[in-house]
Amino acid sequence: MIQVNNLSLSFGKRVLFKDVNVKFTPGNCYGLIGANGAGKSTFIKVLSGEIEAQKGEVFIEPGKRLSVLSQNQFKFDENAVMETVIMGNEKLYALLKKREELYSKADLTEEEGNLIGEVEAEFAEQNGYEAEAEAASLLNGLDIKDNLHDKKMKELEGGEKVRVLLAQALFGNPDILLLDEPTNNLDIRSIVWLENFLDRFNNTVIVVSHDRHFLNDVCTHIADLDYAQLRLYAGNYEFWQQAAQLAIAQKKDQNKRNEDKIKDLEEFIRRFSANVSKAKQATSRKKMIDKLTVEDIPHTSRRFPYIDFKPEREVGNIICNITGLNKTIDGVELIKDFDLTVNPGDKIAFVGKNDVIRSTLFQIIAGELQPDSGEMVIGQTITTAFFPKENEKYFNNDMNLVDWLRQYSKEKDETHIRGFLGRMLFSGEESQKKSSVLSGGEKVRCMLSKMMCSGANMLIMDEPTNHLDLESITSLNNAVINYSQVLLFASHDHEFIQTTANRIVEVGSSGVIDKMMPYDDYLADPDVQRRREEIYN
Repeated sequence: MIQVNNLSLSFGKRVLFKDVNVKFTPGNCYGLIGANGAGKSTFIKVLSGEIEAQKGEVFIEPGKRLSVLSQNQFKFDENAVMETVIMGNEKLYALLKKREELYSKADLTEEEGNLIGEVEAEFAEQNGYEAEAEAASLLNGLDIKDNLHDKKMKELEGGEKVRVLLAQALFGNPDILLLDEPTNNLDIRSIVWLENFLDRFNNTVIVVSHDRHFLNDVCTHIADLDYAQLRLYAGNYEFWQQAAQLAIAQKKDQNKRNEDKIKDLEEFIRRFSANVSKAKQATSRKKMIDKLTVEDIPHTSRRFPYIDFKPEREVGNIICNITGLNKTIDGVELIKDFDLTVNPGDKIAFVGKNDVIRSTLFQIIAGELQPDSGEMVIGQTITTAFFPKENEKYFNNDMNLVDWLRQYSKEKDETHIRGFLGRMLFSGEESQKKSSVLSGGEKVRCMLSKMMCSGANMLIMDEPTNHLDLESITSLNNAVINYSQVLLFASHDHEFIQTTANRIVEVGSSGVIDKMMPYDDYLADPDVQRRREEIYN
């Protein structure tokens, strides 16, 4: 159990949360949600003790162990992968090192001999003899194979490090588990593994995530951080959406009834207040008005950008035909004998274990990379707009956002550009921001604006939901659902794929799976499971 009493924290004039009182209890998983900048990650850091609040306290039941998903990928670079995971339980790890130290001695004093007995007893009590087996199980579940377990962390790629740190947080059955964006850098199957792990986890979980499917699957409660207040709702993310919207609708409806009643009463008073025979009734109605209230409906810090891709023309019969495509980068063969025919109406989700393969393929289709061999034919009617996974090269300048977007807009008028930026949440002075100082989420919204200006009839999107908050993801999701032409995309967002794609292409090291079906059906298809074993062999 973890309890928060009168917690407040501000940075200058900016209040993140004020007088928060909440109790997180065992057996529940709390999804911590809120707009970008609302203070979700900061709240997690206050709970973990990394940041001290200006007011209030965080109370953790004595003897309970708290575990946090580390955000520092380089902290454990000199440690072995297996060791890094076990370090998630500091007490057990200290016992392990003490045990190794004692057994490394050639001769033991009587005191040290007695100490070994004590260490062994406590080591057993902490399940130390099962530690490596548990750590290996966690690592394998997160697709960190056995051959990596003894390597140093610095030998791993960034995504692999993140998964090891997640295994570290999960290790040893902590009483309280704090997870900030745990699904980042996980493929869909690792996310499913994590969902199943948390479903079986019987202690307290507080998780920040922008993955709606994940929040729906694992959360028993939603903790909504909005305008410095934290409100708890029973149920998952979808239930919270419905409950929050219903509460606002009911309040608006009640306000409307009260406003109409007040008008009727005021009209009676106006007409009959001077009438002696009606004076008593008029006075009674004044008292009734005093009892009727029109409640303020709290505003929200959440903002939904307006995203709408409008193709200037429909695609023709020939869209994109690829035959025998090959590409090797830095001596690594990424794409081998790849074939693909894109058809009108296709919305293709490219999935698989290797993000680099997908990114390379998208760059080739978008014309940013040349294949080593093979043939690619793009139809004469096709215009493309590309959202790359890495977008830094577009922002290495000091242009303000009006001038930045003007580069890509056929309409050059500043009023038009400002209006467009306003719909993408860059209003007023924000439209004068320098492109070089934008946050990750702001850059994504700019890149989506660039794509909207293109009028393209084939969109290519590589991880477009990265860095976006839930509101922006929802807006983008709706936009691609409504898009009438061809879409090629990659995403780790389950709901984004399920609601958008009508075709799934999975590229492995030894082959390709290409299925015309929704994503959930693809994951459940026995033939797909068999083929996956073949293409990753």
